[in-house]
Amino acid sequence: MLYWILSIVAVLVALLVIFIALRPSEYTVTRTGKMKAPPAKVFEHVNDFRKWTAWSPWEQIDPNLQRTHSGAAQGVGAKYHWVGGKNVGEGEMTITESRPSDLIRIKLEFIKPFASICDTLFTFTPEGDQTVMTWKMEGKHNFVPKAMCLFMNMDKMIGDQFEKGLTTMKNVVEGKTA
Repeated sequence: MLYWILSIVAVLVALLVIFIALRPSEYTVTRTGKMKAPPAKVFEHVNDFRKWTAWSPWEQIDPNLQRTHSGAAQGVGAKYHWVGGKNVGEGEMTITESRPSDLIRIKLEFIKPFASICDTLFTFTPEGDQTVMTWKMEGKHNFVPKAMCLFMNMDKMIGDQFEKGLTTMKNVVEGKTA
């Protein structure tokens, strides 16, 4: 009897491992916001990591977040390293491409709690007297994060933060907050 129970458990575990392994490795999270400001004004708040404290949702999560800026002051080569508590972890961002009022590409490296690298892209599209800002993050999951995504929705979790950031950015560039 014990043999059959252990055999069934082993088969179920094997099926779970196979199911997780076959799940997609790639993920994409995209959100878009519209704000009444020219692309250049919105662009400057993303292109300079020192300005992220005014709008980035992760800056508000951990009041004891430690930040280090290095490399260029803004644009290509600008780096931002952070160390925070369990809700923000540790990581680094580097601007790898910056085209004024058009797009910014960032290499986003998470160190803790799980190591991963993501490509993050911001685009700024004029639409009348407004700018449509799109925030997109793409990356790959290895086995453990794929297993975790069985119980949490990556698009909702990250997407909700993107939406908060876009709302705050809108308020900042439209002069509704400092």
